[in-house]
Amino acid sequence: MARKRKGRDISGWLVVDKPAGPTSTAVVNKVRWALEAKKAGHAGTLDPEATGVLAIALGEATKTVPYITDALKAYEFTVRLGIATNTDDAEGEVIGTSDLRPDDAAIKDALSNFIGDIQQVPPQFSAVKIDGQRAYKRARDGEEMDIAARPLWVESLLLLDRPDADHVTLEMVCGKGGYVRSIARDLGQKLGCLGNVRELRRTWSGPFEAANALTLAQIDEIARTPELDTHLLPLAEGLVDLPEVKATPEGATRLRNGNPGMVIAHDVEYGDECWASLDGQPVAVGRFKAGELHPSRVFNLSTDTNEG
Repeated sequence: MARKRKGRDISGWLVVDKPAGPTSTAVVNKVRWALEAKKAGHAGTLDPEATGVLAIALGEATKTVPYITDALKAYEFTVRLGIATNTDDAEGEVIGTSDLRPDDAAIKDALSNFIGDIQQVPPQFSAVKIDGQRAYKRARDGEEMDIAARPLWVESLLLLDRPDADHVTLEMVCGKGGYVRSIARDLGQKLGCLGNVRELRRTWSGPFEAANALTLAQIDEIARTPELDTHLLPLAEGLVDLPEVKATPEGATRLRNGNPGMVIAHDVEYGDECWASLDGQPVAVGRFKAGELHPSRVFNLSTDTNEG
């Protein structure tokens, strides 16, 4: 018999301003400990040296993680021109240098190549799986891999600052699966001067913003106290990009049992993905068909949750 996981049945989101150093998994574990939560996960990995928004899902909110992972995200990052590394950031070995320093006009012109639907090759040191093994593990063994390009939607890529000839600060808004390190590498190659990421900060992810995030120090200060619970955001925050429909009481009962349930919908078309609520509480996510929601995910919210 599987051992029952101890902890509180608490559901919602906690937005963390991740510092440089810890992995995203380490931050999740810290939050889970601080809230004494049974279950936790994150929406979108940040590299250990990256900072900024890491949205932590607790309990039933973990079922909404894919919607935040798929949402647009914004990054501010500094590119060091003139140096290429094997990790595409400051942590790696230098594998190339250049004395060329393009002017601001050339940089702005080059940025236009990275907007819209682009194809991006992930870094050699990344979590992409190659023949069943993480690329970074093979790269650590000195292997150079041929990693296939992947599609990425880039909403915008702007030059924010040029603190000196060697550095440029950029802001990128992009969709799922973007590697900022690849943007720095490819921009440097396009400009002919090489480049790598020196600093990287995620300023927002879907509905979650750094301005409303807690630092790990703040979390430590109020860990395992009722005060930390007050910073939890509702599970429904993870569903803001989906339309909401209202379940009838009978429909909600059917939905909670995994069956299609009757809903009241406005501005929703047949086949649309949406979420159903009853008395403000999320009940299920599914497809709207002929007055009913056909559930794909059902929320089992307990009384020990910020949803109540």
